[in-house]
Amino acid sequence: MGDSRTLRLNYADWLRDVPDFPKPGIVFKDISPLLQDGEAFAACIQDLAEAARAHGPTRIAGIESRGFLFGTALAIELGIGFVPIRKPGKLPWQTFAESYELEYGQDTLEIHTDASAAGEAVYLIDDLLATGGTAEAAAKLIRRTGAEVVGCGFVVELGFLNGRDALHGLSIDSLHHID
Repeated sequence: MGDSRTLRLNYADWLRDVPDFPKPGIVFKDISPLLQDGEAFAACIQDLAEAARAHGPTRIAGIESRGFLFGTALAIELGIGFVPIRKPGKLPWQTFAESYELEYGQDTLEIHTDASAAGEAVYLIDDLLATGGTAEAAAKLIRRTGAEVVGCGFVVELGFLNGRDALHGLSIDSLHHID
């Protein structure tokens, strides 16, 4: 996580590699084993909460869809609200949209225009940081609501893809780093 915190789990033990998913040449990092074990999942949320608390968030924003799993549990743990960041056409209210590149294509994310307000401190959460395109787009969306992105949390970071570079100096907490 970039500091001296002691993690509750060895996250490498709770991930499964899935070769050639979603396309040939990609090795997908599957978090299902972590989610399927109640104690491991709870420990993960506690590790994420410890990291997030240091940033003083007033809201948690999670990126569809695996970011929802961690983000909602984290918001409950911290006693603060949750902001969903979704794929196009999934949110029922007025939205801001942001398109971005990812390691195997292009996509777009949306957020409700009233999801946060000026002065809100939002901690962004997702399961994995790869090239950083998805998180960068999500951070831009949060800022468009008037809120500040105070940090980002990830269960897994693929360091060899240099995703931190796309986040332009944002504070990043990752529970498991793969070089």
